[in-house]
Amino acid sequence: MNLQHTYYIWTVGCQMNVADSERLGAELESLGYQQAATADDADVVVVNSCVVRQHAEDRVANKLHALRPGKRPDQTIALMGCMVGPRTEELRKRFPHVDVFMRPQAFGPLLERITGEGCLPVQLPVNGPTAFVNVIHGCDNFCTFCIVPYRRGRERSRPIPEVREEVEGLVRRGVREVTLLGQKVDSYGKDLKDGTDLADLLTDLNGVDGLDRIRFLTSYPLGVTDKLVDAIAGLEKVCEHVNIPVQSGDDEVLAVMHRGYTVDQFRDRIARIRDAVADASLSTDVIVGFCGETEAQFQHTMDLLDEVRFDVVHVAAYSERPGTIAARTLPDDIPLAVKKERLQRVEQLQESVARAINAPLLGSTPEILVDGRKEGRWEGRTRTNKLVHFASEDAGLGEMVTVEITATSPWSLQGVLRS
Repeated sequence: MNLQHTYYIWTVGCQMNVADSERLGAELESLGYQQAATADDADVVVVNSCVVRQHAEDRVANKLHALRPGKRPDQTIALMGCMVGPRTEELRKRFPHVDVFMRPQAFGPLLERITGEGCLPVQLPVNGPTAFVNVIHGCDNFCTFCIVPYRRGRERSRPIPEVREEVEGLVRRGVREVTLLGQKVDSYGKDLKDGTDLADLLTDLNGVDGLDRIRFLTSYPLGVTDKLVDAIAGLEKVCEHVNIPVQSGDDEVLAVMHRGYTVDQFRDRIARIRDAVADASLSTDVIVGFCGETEAQFQHTMDLLDEVRFDVVHVAAYSERPGTIAARTLPDDIPLAVKKERLQRVEQLQESVARAINAPLLGSTPEILVDGRKEGRWEGRTRTNKLVHFASEDAGLGEMVTVEITATSPWSLQGVLRS
C-alpha cells in the first residue's frame, strides 16, 4: 500500500458514531493510509452520518453537497452511519458523487473498493486516557420516534472475552477509563443466550489491571435491574453516574412513543439507584412537542424533572424522521413555536436545578482524570461525570489528580490543584 494515500473522516452524532469512526480510521491506517487535515487533501473521504434529529441530517446533507464540486477523479467519497438503510437507491439519486454507502459498522464495501479485501483485525487508536468501546450494536425497541433500529439493526452483543481483550489492549496503550456503549447498553447479553448481562461484563472488566474507571451508556429504564445497580454500587472501578433517558413524564405520551414503561416504573428505578449508590449522579433525555403532546402532558414532564432533579438533561424538540412509526402513523401537529417554547422552559428549569446541585460542591476535593486541555487550562471529570477546569503547571494528560473546587456553575466546576 502506498504510504502517501490519505483519508479524512467527518463525524456527527452519538458516541457510537465516534467509536465507529475511530475503528474505521484504524482499519485504514493498518492499510498504510495517513490521516489528512482536510477533505480536499484526502484520497478517501468518509462522512459518518446521524439522522436522529433533523438538524444532524441537514448537516450531513450539507457536507455531502459541499464535497461534490471539488471531488477528484481519483478520490473516493463514502457515506456511512444511520443515514444509510438497507436500500440506497434514493441516496444514490440524491448524492450521485458518493461512491460507497455503508450501514453502521459495515466497513466492508469501502475496504473492498480500495483493497479488494474486507475488514482486518486492528488495534484501535488511542487519543488520550479515555476511550469508547462498543459492546452491543442495534436496538430491539422500535420506539415510534426513532430510526435507529432500522439502520443499526437488531441487538447484537460482543462476547465478554472479546470486549476484555479490546479493553486490555487500550489500557496497554495508555487508556485509564473506558465508556461501554450501546443504543441500549443494559440489554447487553440478552442475545447471547448464556445468562450473561451488563453486570457480568462490568464485573469482568473491573478486574483489568491498569484500568481505573468504567462508564456505560445509554441505559433503558427497565434494563437498570437490581443486579446492575448492585454492580454499580459494589464495583470500585464503575463510576457513580447513570444515563437513563425518560423522554416524557406522561404515561399517555410514553405509550404513544412505545417506550414500554410507565412514569412510576421509571421513578422506581431512580429510587433504587439512589438508595444503593451514594452520591450517584443522573442524566436523562427528554423529547418535547411529540405528536399530540398537550400542555398538561408537557407539564407532567416538567413536574417529573423538578421532582427527580437530574444533574444533566439533554432536551430536544421532536422532529419527524422518515421511515419511523411516528412518521407513518402520527401527525406532527405541535407548532414549531410551541416546541421551541417548551424546550426553553425545560432548559431554564434544568439550569436552576443544576446550579443548586453543583453549588454544594464548592470546597470539595474530588479526584479528576485529566483528559484534555483548552485555552491554557486542564480539564477532566469526576467519577460522577462533573466537568472540572483548572490551571496548573504540575498536571499532565492522563494523570489522576485531586482538585479543590473554587467555583461552581450549572454546567461545570472550576478548581485548583491540591498538592
